[in-house]
Amino acid sequence: MKEFDMMLDKYAELVVKVGVNIQPGQVLIVQSPLESVDLTRLIVSKAYEAGAKYVQVEWEDEQVTRIRYEKASDDSFSYYPKWQADMMEQLAEGGGAILHIKVPNPELFNGIDSSKVSTAVKAAAIARETYQGYVRNNKVSWSLIKAPTVAWANKVFADLPEEDRVSAMWDAVFLMNRVGNEDPVAAWREHISHLKQSHERMNAKRYKSLHYRAPGTDLHVEMPEGHLWAGGGGENESGVYFVANMPTEEIYTMPLRTGVNGTVTSTLPLNLNGRLVEGIKLQFKEGRVVEYDAASGREHLTSLLETDEGASYLGEMALVPHDSSISQMNRIFYNTGIDENASCHFALGSAYPVNIEGGTKMSKEELLARGANVSLTHVDFMIGSADLEIDGELADGTVEPVFRKGKWAYKI
Repeated sequence: MKEFDMMLDKYAELVVKVGVNIQPGQVLIVQSPLESVDLTRLIVSKAYEAGAKYVQVEWEDEQVTRIRYEKASDDSFSYYPKWQADMMEQLAEGGGAILHIKVPNPELFNGIDSSKVSTAVKAAAIARETYQGYVRNNKVSWSLIKAPTVAWANKVFADLPEEDRVSAMWDAVFLMNRVGNEDPVAAWREHISHLKQSHERMNAKRYKSLHYRAPGTDLHVEMPEGHLWAGGGGENESGVYFVANMPTEEIYTMPLRTGVNGTVTSTLPLNLNGRLVEGIKLQFKEGRVVEYDAASGREHLTSLLETDEGASYLGEMALVPHDSSISQMNRIFYNTGIDENASCHFALGSAYPVNIEGGTKMSKEELLARGANVSLTHVDFMIGSADLEIDGELADGTVEPVFRKGKWAYKI
């Protein structure tokens, strides 16, 4: 077996055993770009070997997606098929799992009216609200992974000869997912253990607020009482451990919905549903975005903030040291699932109920009452750098360093 084929085989086994962690008798849905056919076939094979009862593949073609935005009538973008949403709900309610190879082309919607994309994204969010609730509450095992496409590789590795770009992207994907280790599954278990130590330390500290400082950023963020830090992965409703994002380098929690004040500036481009937004600047008062701007793509940011009331509040705050393995690759990937693991970040929109004590059993109203944000959307944007400093304030008012020069201010 050639070296690349061996790596691809190990990657497929890793995402099945660690990512969604398929159990005997489970149903799995794989959402995959057409270009990822070889990896997808291996994933299907590994899933059946792990005991999956049934594996369904949903192929995605970005050219077909773009054709819709070019040819369909303007009034059609508010439509989302109910049967599609129903299928995802039934999957979750039946204890199934979903694996999504998520690699949106950063330039897919160049020249497309932004309002069409925003309308379609909101329609999908409304139709899939119940399913997304299952996802955020870990009712269903789910995992987002990456695999190269030509369009994505051309954007990320534009400095390389065209014939080398996809290969370079595969090397990067294998590296960030620890596939080159002799036993990638064991390597991931060790990595998850390390992340667990970090979030357990933050949970033990019980900071009531964090103060972020960097060029263009001076932000105070309070956390609600009973907030919980998490990272690495989590257990579904049946107690099966899965890893929702591969790769992952973050630990994260929720801010107090009304407890965010000051300004923050993004440090990496945001691929917002196939539309690039760069140089985001947000000013918060009592949790809400009161002023905003962007160096490019401001209209896309506007559409995001107008999704619903909760889109103008933060739902997640995540810590990632600037010396993480992905950050050390020193490359922008134009993919939030990767770039967020090279940088501290926030998310506009819904909080994850797992980040507050008892949250997975709470209604929307109860979550809001406890200080968690609720929204149809959840969009991460990156704010980390080598200049970022973070202080934590303890319950007694003591202030101590959490991050210095973009890195943890302590050693585990």
